[in-house]
Amino acid sequence: MRRRRGMSVGIGLCGVFVLAAAASAWAEPNPFVGKWHWDRALSKLPAGETAPDEMTAEFSRVDAAHVKWSVTIKNPRGQPVVEAYDTPANGEFYPVGPDTVASFKLSGLTLQGIFKGPAGQSDTLTCSLSDDNKKMTCNGQIAEADGKTESYIDVYERK
Repeated sequence: MRRRRGMSVGIGLCGVFVLAAAASAWAEPNPFVGKWHWDRALSKLPAGETAPDEMTAEFSRVDAAHVKWSVTIKNPRGQPVVEAYDTPANGEFYPVGPDTVASFKLSGLTLQGIFKGPAGQSDTLTCSLSDDNKKMTCNGQIAEADGKTESYIDVYERK
């Protein structure tokens, strides 16, 4: 499993994972929907992880039923690598890749996500928005199969 970052790629790379959501009764678009640019200066990576040159998360749907997003990371050659996800937000685990499952649970304007890999490793994160909806902060913790944990913070600015 690779580390997921808001909604993103994974351990060794940046993965995203994710966001907060509003109640399904809202008639206006969810404040998480849109493009988000990863802020390298404000983010805190786990020890030993290499920061991407550029990373963008785009959320097209965030509601009580689903979370749908894509993450674009520029590789060292400047070419974009895109991963896309569409998963229920009901707290149950669903496949999001060949060796990874994820669970999302919405609570008001906060989304909690858990990614699990095949060897017992996990990445748990909680994302929230600033008061002006222009900054998204995801606090995460990676747990290895041997029980070792490490925290990280991903900060995104609205594009």
